[in-house]
Amino acid sequence: MKVALESTVITHGLPYPQNVETALSMENIVRENSGVPVTIGVLAGKIKIGMTADEIERMAKEENVFKAGVRELSIMLAQKRWASTTVSATARLAYLNKIHVFATGGIGGVHPGPWDVSMDLMELSRTPIVVVSAGPKAILDLPGTYEILETIGVTVVGYQVDEMPAFYSRSSGIGLPRANDPAEIAEMLMQSRKLGLTNAILVFNPIPAQYEISNEEVERWKNLSNQDLADAGVSGKQVTPFLLARMAHHSEGRTVKSNRSLLENNVLLATQIGHEIEKMTSRKIRSI
Repeated sequence: MKVALESTVITHGLPYPQNVETALSMENIVRENSGVPVTIGVLAGKIKIGMTADEIERMAKEENVFKAGVRELSIMLAQKRWASTTVSATARLAYLNKIHVFATGGIGGVHPGPWDVSMDLMELSRTPIVVVSAGPKAILDLPGTYEILETIGVTVVGYQVDEMPAFYSRSSGIGLPRANDPAEIAEMLMQSRKLGLTNAILVFNPIPAQYEISNEEVERWKNLSNQDLADAGVSGKQVTPFLLARMAHHSEGRTVKSNRSLLENNVLLATQIGHEIEKMTSRKIRSI
């Protein structure tokens, strides 16, 4: 049973060496729970479905690694570029390689201010796998992100919670349907595919309570970081990594520790869901 893992956390999510340590820790959690970790990236124009430890280390140190969404994959391949894969690209490549579950940290979404919406959301509407996340990234417009997920038909559930987590925080005040256990989530994917639906099952798994940061603190750091963004004039794909770096600065590293915790927590749940999907798939094959 394979669990897909993204590579953007290595290049744009966490500072070195925490990025490499976290990537390898996530892989180890999958192995310790009888799964096969598959970290996905683009290495010199070749898609790698399952990076080695040496490749993860090299990607962390490589200069000018592009942050590739699904729309840029063909460009990266044609130009023989190095690229880490975002939620959209990882989900698509996982699905094409018959991987049923993908663990990430936070999904992209709607940014405050001028119109800026992540391509993650549209890809989640057309890639029928399970994606486990701790919620939209804390820098985002949470109500706007949830509204678009509803509009484009992405199935969203909270794992053992009745409201959407907000990445560093366990709650956002936004209600959503509840999923009680990994088997129930696996069954949702099976039923969705029977109906011929193309959307992902997006599972919001709250950060462990001991690593939670209050919404008030996150909001204060977010405001400071957005002011830094305006002063720096950063735009486009560099907005999210810039803001995450500034959040880490203003929080004196607390956001980095919380980020690692939620990533590892999501990997564990994704592995459990993957085993349930494998059981259901095996039963279906035996019954034919």
